[in-house]
Amino acid sequence: MTAGMTTGTDTTGPGSGTELGDFLRARRALVGPPRHGGGRRRVPGLRREEVAALARVSTDYYTRLEQGRHRRPSDAVLTALAEALELDALATRHLFDLARAVPGGTRGASPEAVQRVRPSLHLLLDSFTEHPAFVRGRRTEVLAMNPLAAALLADLPARPARERALIRWAFLDPRARRLYVDWEAVASSMVGTLRLDAGRHPGDPLLARLVDELSQGSAEFEAWWADHRVAERRDGIKRLVHPAVGRVDVHYEALDVTGVEDQTLFVYTTQPGSASQAALRRLARLLAADRDGAVLPGAGQAET
Repeated sequence: MTAGMTTGTDTTGPGSGTELGDFLRARRALVGPPRHGGGRRRVPGLRREEVAALARVSTDYYTRLEQGRHRRPSDAVLTALAEALELDALATRHLFDLARAVPGGTRGASPEAVQRVRPSLHLLLDSFTEHPAFVRGRRTEVLAMNPLAAALLADLPARPARERALIRWAFLDPRARRLYVDWEAVASSMVGTLRLDAGRHPGDPLLARLVDELSQGSAEFEAWWADHRVAERRDGIKRLVHPAVGRVDVHYEALDVTGVEDQTLFVYTTQPGSASQAALRRLARLLAADRDGAVLPGAGQAET
């Protein structure tokens, strides 16, 4: 690789490469300059010329990337930029997604199409009688959930298909803030997940409307969305305080659904013999005593 390389195809159309440029600017602001010999400076992070030097490209070339005046950089350039910006594997994957994005295009089915969960997966969800479980799709939308998951998530409303985004509930419903002990960590990770979705599916109008709604309704979302961090949670612990049974700490596993794009199965478990297991069992008994949902509204499968 040499300085001044011009790998790729330049475009000058309005908005071309905007997401890629925004990501590069946001991420270079996160890299601490002292480790690269920088002293006090007026703005945080690396300067454009410093990123260009680390990536072994010209400053002009890198500037054009940030300004959206150059698209389709080579894999070698992207790898060098990822190293210069100290991106982890997930952020590097997102960088490649943004660089390969086709404006106005999406992968797979039209974004307007409602995702469906196959019948066998509904049966699997229902078989988890002691474990909350649900399927998450595009834009963090809940596609299906078993009754215990619906009850645990403090009456996550049974809304129309286009209004079942977990991230909308987390930011705009006050009950979500009361439910999660670590609300900030949970909510910010959802923002990172939505960023990944945006990189995989450029030009999704439904996602754009969701981002607009959340930006207008939450200053926290607006700030976290602007820093372009990405997140993908495959396992971990969520700590909740449920209004009916109190504190419940659950371990979650996120498993990709085979044979279909953008569907993830989440299963929550508790430590055997723990207070959290006892609380979850109390919740299951409450649910069983109220099959019609009068005590625990919102229970049941989300998809209709």
